[in-house]
Amino acid sequence: MAEGRLFIGNRRYSSWSLRGWLAVKLAGLDVEEVVLPLAGTGGKGSPAVQENSPSGLVPYLEHQGARIWESLAIAEYCAEFAPALWPAERKARAHARSIASEMHAGFRELRMAMPMNLGRSFPGRGRTPGALADIARVEAIWAEALALHGGPFLMGDAFTIPDVMYAPVVARFLTWQPELSATSQTYMAAVRAHPLVEDWYRGAMAEPKEWLLPKYEDPA
Repeated sequence: MAEGRLFIGNRRYSSWSLRGWLAVKLAGLDVEEVVLPLAGTGGKGSPAVQENSPSGLVPYLEHQGARIWESLAIAEYCAEFAPALWPAERKARAHARSIASEMHAGFRELRMAMPMNLGRSFPGRGRTPGALADIARVEAIWAEALALHGGPFLMGDAFTIPDVMYAPVVARFLTWQPELSATSQTYMAAVRAHPLVEDWYRGAMAEPKEWLLPKYEDPA
């Protein structure tokens, strides 16, 4: 029997669910996955999410009696079981926590202009001034981390919590196709090729058509 449950939204759209799911998978937690179809951003307006999550949002993790409903908190919880999800060296760990927290707290313009949709392609669209400013900051974060830690992932050889936090940004960029540096494109290719990210995409493509939301399939 599984030791808990992880509630997530549609794989096609739910960027925060992807973060929580990646952390749980990387930590090897034994949980049942429960997919709740979304009706709004993050689950707002979705009766199934409202009924199952204390915050009314996804992801939400129940594990061995613990209840965790924020993506970064889920990642920190997972790191208690898999400490290598943060770098072992103090300065690198501080850097990792800073860029992961910045992703968690910011980049609102990018989120609004380029929502995650794993099944569509919108090249050239969504390039609002605010989104472009956010993209420039993301690229600066990636370039610094890759230069400091050697790649192919943000903290070096291993796919860790900072990559978990930026994986949905990679998905957004693949869909909306803003102009990006060669360094960013190389990093994105590494993230997209990760077996867990591939597994998530495969699951997204298998979701029922009834779960499609017009506001994400045909954005203004």
